[in-house]
Amino acid sequence: MLKGMRGQAMVGGLLLAANIFVGCQGSMDSKAAHSPQDTLALETEAKQDTLAKGKLATRLKDSAKQKVDTVGVIKKDSVIRQAKMEQRRIKDSVRRELDKLPKHIYFTFDDGPLRGSAAIDSIAKARNIKINVFLVGKHANMSKGLKRDFQKYYDNPLVECYNHSYTHANNKFTTFYSNPVSAFDDFAKNEQDLKLQHKIIRLPGRNIWIYDDIRRIDLQSGASTADMLYGSGYKIYGWDVEWKIHGLTGKPLQSVTEIYNRLRNYMNNKTSQEPNNVVLLMHDDMFQNKKGQALLSSLIDTIQKTTDYKFEFMRDFPFRY
Repeated sequence: MLKGMRGQAMVGGLLLAANIFVGCQGSMDSKAAHSPQDTLALETEAKQDTLAKGKLATRLKDSAKQKVDTVGVIKKDSVIRQAKMEQRRIKDSVRRELDKLPKHIYFTFDDGPLRGSAAIDSIAKARNIKINVFLVGKHANMSKGLKRDFQKYYDNPLVECYNHSYTHANNKFTTFYSNPVSAFDDFAKNEQDLKLQHKIIRLPGRNIWIYDDIRRIDLQSGASTADMLYGSGYKIYGWDVEWKIHGLTGKPLQSVTEIYNRLRNYMNNKTSQEPNNVVLLMHDDMFQNKKGQALLSSLIDTIQKTTDYKFEFMRDFPFRY
């Protein structure tokens, strides 16, 4: 019996030892499973997962904002398009109404009297049209012939004479306008010398408009002189279309068809200084020979035959409705 008890004790001891061994082994395995390296890896993985979720959230937020911005842009573009369409509709409506009203054209000739002035005077009589001449006093005093040509203009009821300065700035425009007082005096001398009856001026070398509530300046160097003149009761008029002149030969550069089409475009599109009023600039010496005179006559004939434009004096500019 004692031997049996010893045997059981031994078996129990062995089982106890085995359990201890297994427990220790399990404990060792558990420590191995949670080593610092594995813990760091788990933390890194968790951080990466959090970062990925954050990036996804940001992308979703940016996408939503982009959609909102896109919708906003589309709405804004739609509003702009609608506004432009409304402006175009109003403009077209105004144009249609203006088309029903009389249309006025102004033939203006600069720098006379010069060779060509006598022919211009004769053509105005032959075609029975009103014309406007912007005169230079110095030219009128250059010869007896030019003095006679000036007098033809002055005596012709179809011609109105206006002020283009006495010296034409001696063709040194920047220098001329750098002294507004001296330039003003030059215009005053021209008015007195030629006995001009209308306080209407065109500045040499400048396309400046100052009249009523309009002030349009092309080059600032002439602005002070123009303002002084306007302050003294003058109206300053420029031009819409220019029939350009060759500087050396004096010949017209554009064809009759080209000038006629430009006049029609300004009138039809209402893009002139004043709608339904178009001012054409020419120069006297463009018509000093038969060819130039034929071109001028052809332009007048074309206008009279194909349009209802009325030739007007600049003192009546602009006709408004």
